Amino acid sequence: MTDYDVLRVFCAPNGGYGNELGVVRDGSLLPDREDRQALAAKLGFSETVFVDDPERGVIDIYTPSVRLPFAGYPCVGVAWLLDVPELVTPAGVVGVRLDGEFSWIEARAEWAPPRTFRRYGSAAEVDDLSVPPAGEWVYAWAWEDEPAGRIRARGFPGRGDGVDEDEATGAAALLLTERLGRALNISQGAGSQILTAPQPHGWVELGGRVVLER
Repeated sequence: MTDYDVLRVFCAPNGGYGNELGVVRDGSLLPDREDRQALAAKLGFSETVFVDDPERGVIDIYTPSVRLPFAGYPCVGVAWLLDVPELVTPAGVVGVRLDGEFSWIEARAEWAPPRTFRRYGSAAEVDDLSVPPAGEWVYAWAWEDEPAGRIRARGFPGRGDGVDEDEATGAAALLLTERLGRALNISQGAGSQILTAPQPHGWVELGGRVVLER
């Protein structure tokens, strides 16, 4: 079995929760896309990242079923792990900064895959949702405190690949931030925290806590 690290990304203030991420630090061990896709499917994380150049930050991202040109929480996690000034993805160059307990990336919302956004009237309604049928990638959300920018959200990939709900999804947070045009503090899943802030010229910052699980 290829060696890999497991991170939790977008953790709560106490270090709990967060979305698990698999990271193969030496991507040269599996250079072929088919082999990478097979490993990502076997591991079963929402995403698995292969690092092709740790010094330049060149990475390759896979869900259990598809390769992605960009994804938010994998970039936040790998940025923390590699401690590099930028990441190079097929979608473009992602800016990186580490700020105390938070790791931040800067990316463009158009790099994110499309999502179906469903707004609800209260956080309780979001909490009570059942997993929808496979099909659309659904991001369900509601204001917890609109003046403060606090949002309750849940993400349902709808891919039918065994990941019924994502604990924390950076790409969806990027898209929602662009749509609302303001900084957000998102509570997603069982207790994960995602921070965002719109930047000039169409960029969005995305940040959170990262923990090395193993």
